[in-house]
Amino acid sequence: MVGNQQPGVLEQKKPTGRGNVNATQQSPLLRRIIKDDMFRQVKQELLKENGSVSQHEVLDRLVTKYKLDRHKLYSTIAQVYAFRIINFNANELSQEQISFIRNLYLKYSDDVRKQLIQFKVLPFKVHDSNKNIVVFVSSNPFMREIENYIRKNDHLVQYEIAYAREEDVNDLIHKVLHSNNEYLQKAEESAEQVDIDAEAPANDSVDESSLDAEINRSMLTNLIEGMLVEAVRKKASDIHIVPQSGTMSKIYFRIDGKLQLWHTVEATKPEALSAVVKDRSMNIDRFDRSSAQDGFIQRTIDGVYIRYRVSVIPIVSQEFARKLESIVIRVLDDRKVIVDLKKLGLQKQAEDDFRKAISLPHGMVILTGPTGSGKSTTLVAAIQTVKDETKNVVTVEQPVEYLISGARQIRLGDKLDFEGALRAILRHDPDIVMVGEMRDARSAAIGVSLANTGHLTFSTLHTNDAPSAVSRLYMLGVEPFLIANALNLIMAQRLVRKLCPHCKKPASAAELELAPHIGLTPEEIKSTTIYEAVGCSQCFEGYQGRVAIVEALLVDRDIRKIILSSNSGIDEAAIRKASEDKGMLTLTSSGRHRILEGLTSITEIIAATQEI
Repeated sequence: MVGNQQPGVLEQKKPTGRGNVNATQQSPLLRRIIKDDMFRQVKQELLKENGSVSQHEVLDRLVTKYKLDRHKLYSTIAQVYAFRIINFNANELSQEQISFIRNLYLKYSDDVRKQLIQFKVLPFKVHDSNKNIVVFVSSNPFMREIENYIRKNDHLVQYEIAYAREEDVNDLIHKVLHSNNEYLQKAEESAEQVDIDAEAPANDSVDESSLDAEINRSMLTNLIEGMLVEAVRKKASDIHIVPQSGTMSKIYFRIDGKLQLWHTVEATKPEALSAVVKDRSMNIDRFDRSSAQDGFIQRTIDGVYIRYRVSVIPIVSQEFARKLESIVIRVLDDRKVIVDLKKLGLQKQAEDDFRKAISLPHGMVILTGPTGSGKSTTLVAAIQTVKDETKNVVTVEQPVEYLISGARQIRLGDKLDFEGALRAILRHDPDIVMVGEMRDARSAAIGVSLANTGHLTFSTLHTNDAPSAVSRLYMLGVEPFLIANALNLIMAQRLVRKLCPHCKKPASAAELELAPHIGLTPEEIKSTTIYEAVGCSQCFEGYQGRVAIVEALLVDRDIRKIILSSNSGIDEAAIRKASEDKGMLTLTSSGRHRILEGLTSITEIIAATQEI
């Protein structure tokens, strides 16, 4: 859409410009929305809540309330209102185009740039047929405010706003802003101005006055702020700050499950670096260097609200008397929350069984796996799928990682611990309950009790596979008849790294020699191209992103009989055989399918499943 055209509310205004007048008739999705009167209902809700309503608010509420595919809805509306639809992959754009986007973006003031990022809009290219027109892409082009900010550029002659998928725009923002971290630039400038004696011996005791002088160096404060920004832009899940001997510290980012060295801080006492982080954290005492502490940081990064969970633990070093601390910061970005089960990428039977289990009005769904295997992500997606305004959703987690709209997430503290919250839930009239982890006999008993008294209950356990979760509950003291009646499904999962599409190559003979270890047959190897990791500028060690492998054990009548017949212990082998006979993929089998799909390597699956 060129110039200052702006759509009104869809139900009130007909298409204009080059819009597709017949888009409503052509789209089954729009026909359904109009037939079911969804627009009117949502508009009335928003008017009642806010006293006003805009097009993008109606669309966003439609997506969340009716669990619609955002891209299908937005692209259809874009056609109706004459917005061009642009599909692109940010990683495949040329450096010249990225430079063009960045240069034009930087011509706006700081305040305008923040608003453009918040509205998810960026300049993209010069119009194909008119070099005076700059095409902007936005994942939400229906916002009236966008044009007001686009016009605040004296160098702009004409412009067009086009629609692009939200994920693509987010990737483009990350790509364009990646090398423009003002805090890191300031840190580098400050470091050049400060002369520190790196060979100075470290004191065994902390001299607070000298430490304050070091902390007050702008290099340190800018470095920490830049670190927080960069972790979000690089899509890191965690930041690790590890003190070394003398005056050195190392900062690592965990990306796609692997720690990668991001920065080495030299000529700075680790105590000073720790103090800067602690000063910026809520609920952490900077001067307590002998206790484990937990706190949080909040920032707005590129127009998005980000939470950071901070963990500080005292550690020993070669200089034993020094009070050094290891710091791990979890990056909690709500944009990573998956609300559509399809986007979890589960294999067909696993997804079908999972949907069946969570659609039941009561019973327990358990996710198992090690820390970082994506259990919380899957549980949140499940709750987003089954919750609605008629259900009371209550969660007990320590700590709360992601905020779930419409759920009552209990705040734990000194006066309300995990067990106390579980007991309180029973009196809080829940329909759906999420118990962060069944960590002991008491929490397991309450969780099973909730499932057996008419509540749909979600929880996690730390076990290697699905059948062993049954044994774990039994060892925690839960009777077999209670386990059998409570369980709907147990799903073990791992996250494995995906091969980089830019550099992966057919597997070498050495890689293929490992194939029998995960059950790949000679016929499969011969008929399918199997790939291995290489490594390039677009990835880390040949991998980019992650995908789940899962073992979904649906607890049906036959499995219940096996559990009920247990005497001295749970027969895990019998449970596994009965489930595999009905089509359950083990973790290794699931991984084997991912290899045959060309998504990952034999080496990666062996590393993820070797304990099974």
